[in-house]
Amino acid sequence: MGRKPYSKSTMSTISSLTSAQLIKAAKIKEQIAKLEKQLNALLGASVPVAEAPKPAKKKGKMSAAGRARIAAAQKARWAKIKAAKKSAK
Repeated sequence: MGRKPYSKSTMSTISSLTSAQLIKAAKIKEQIAKLEKQLNALLGASVPVAEAPKPAKKKGKMSAAGRARIAAAQKARWAKIKAAKKSAK
């Protein structure tokens, strides 16, 4: 079955548990594994219990016209700044 590895926060939590708590956690994990096995038997196939990760969203691509408009606006801003510096001298 697809088990997820423990995260750092889980590992630090585990290390702070008492031995009685660790034993109880181990028993609970065994019960979960047993229940997952029973569920898979009922469903008739090895159905993954955990959801599959969702694909990452695709980034939108900017059109050439959009890039051209942004470049023109930036050039206009710089031209305005340069003109202001020349007139200040």
